[in-house]
Amino acid sequence: MNLGLKEKVIIVSGGAKGIGEGISNSLATEGAYVAIVGRNHEDNQKAIDKIQATGGQAWSFVAELSDPKECENAVNEVVKMFGRIDGLVNNAGVNDGINLENGSYEGFMKSLHSNLIHYYLLAHHALPYLKKSQGPIVNIGSKVADTGQGGTSAYAAANGGRNALTREWAVELLKYGIRVNAVIVAECYTPLYDKWIKTLPNPEETLAKIYDKIPLGKRMTTPEEIADMVVFLLSKRSSHTTGQIIYVDGGYTHLDRALI
Repeated sequence: MNLGLKEKVIIVSGGAKGIGEGISNSLATEGAYVAIVGRNHEDNQKAIDKIQATGGQAWSFVAELSDPKECENAVNEVVKMFGRIDGLVNNAGVNDGINLENGSYEGFMKSLHSNLIHYYLLAHHALPYLKKSQGPIVNIGSKVADTGQGGTSAYAAANGGRNALTREWAVELLKYGIRVNAVIVAECYTPLYDKWIKTLPNPEETLAKIYDKIPLGKRMTTPEEIADMVVFLLSKRSSHTTGQIIYVDGGYTHLDRALI
């Protein structure tokens, strides 16, 4: 489907791995110019090489997003190269296990910088250019904001903040014609998820139990399924959709798994 994103400059934070890589790939397939922002140039370049091998176009912008100054610099570098920004995907983050019982103030604040503060900063610095292009914003979030998980206070708080910012920005930016939406992830198999599951005593058994709790199809959501929703929300095909928090999760968050 032609979503009208050809040669649109879209920033994707954390766009080199996992869900972010899926988003970058989907955007490139639509002909967008993908600005991958992440801390590791080698990771960024690997994702770019894959995109270029299939005829897409992407560029690397190295930034440690927990550093406010590097967030600003990344946006400035994108503008320096392209002269505009046509959309922003806030995606970077990590479920880092900063909990209530054994956590610390320092760890909690560091996690917020890694998972929430850069969402605000990238949007803040990109906003003058998004106003000119009426470019949309899509925030990637997690079901832990709704369900909790246990042992991940900071990540849960960050995702609650992502949802709140989505609705707040949708209101604030109405006057500029800028749409803001969120896509919520529940169980999505990524390299990071694979790394985590393999640290457990019985990974295959645990994985089977997780699959059984996912109502639609008893399977995990793929990064490509997340990406397709994100790309749709960036396109004019979703031109009257804003302030929405959309769950691409096979019904995991809201359907009663005990009855399925």
